Amino acid sequence: MTQAALPTVAGKLTANAPLAPLVWFKSGGSAEWLFEPKDVADLQAFLRGLDPAVPVMPLGLGSNLIVRDGGVPGVVVRLGKAFAKVSKCAGLTLDCGAGASGILVSSTARDNGIGGLEFLRSIPGTVGGFVRMNGGAYGGEVKDILVDCDVVLRDGSLHTLAAADLHYTYRHSELPDGAIVVAARFRGRPGKAEDIQAEMDRISASREASQPLRSKTGGSTFKNPSGHKAWELVDAAGCRGLTLGGAQVSEKHCNFLLNLGDATSADIEALGDEVRRRVKAHSGVDLEWEIQRVGKSK
Repeated sequence: MTQAALPTVAGKLTANAPLAPLVWFKSGGSAEWLFEPKDVADLQAFLRGLDPAVPVMPLGLGSNLIVRDGGVPGVVVRLGKAFAKVSKCAGLTLDCGAGASGILVSSTARDNGIGGLEFLRSIPGTVGGFVRMNGGAYGGEVKDILVDCDVVLRDGSLHTLAAADLHYTYRHSELPDGAIVVAARFRGRPGKAEDIQAEMDRISASREASQPLRSKTGGSTFKNPSGHKAWELVDAAGCRGLTLGGAQVSEKHCNFLLNLGDATSADIEALGDEVRRRVKAHSGVDLEWEIQRVGKSK
């Protein structure tokens, strides 16, 4: 697909853009095209003018993602600084751009005396991903704080969806196919800045102690099955420290996969599937991927 076949944009279009530097695993192929829109209107105009047959995929911080080694066809949309603003809009509600990090959202909440959003401090991602996946940790979930969100559909139209429209379940929403979240409103509860900071510090210390944060990883690999913790099932199946190619099951936290340095995405995905096979054989439980796998295999 040539640039001439693409709509004119105010933002940035890059052909054959390597995605490995943009994802936490630091592995995988390139995007056929990477689009970084200037603003919502730029994104709308681009999607409106793009051939409906061309696939489009949004990309946040790339923390919950395996990009396969053959790359991603079509257009990958990455929301940059223009989408990373957070401000208080009313009462105990924050207006958050989809590119804003959990750290920025929780810190802005603290500065405005808004509690209940501290758990976002612990999720390695952006608002768009939180909304799509019903992100959660340390006793909180997005479904508990979301008021509504703005999304741009594949035809370029802009819509506001209430939290109830997303029909949230565990790590899942019914966001319309092709929808790109561009903003969301989160509502918390009254809180004192010092208490909110103390809770954020507690969460940060707990994460540091229990998770391999300094490694090339993708975050939690598998969803917690009903009545179980994924890491305990992985550990019981003898998978702690298991390696395949350049990929390893973390010895610090069994629900994290690591790129030890030169792993391909195929190594990482195959290791995850081997873990799923061993857990099924040991406990009879089918582990579901929480990490998204996208693109083509080589």
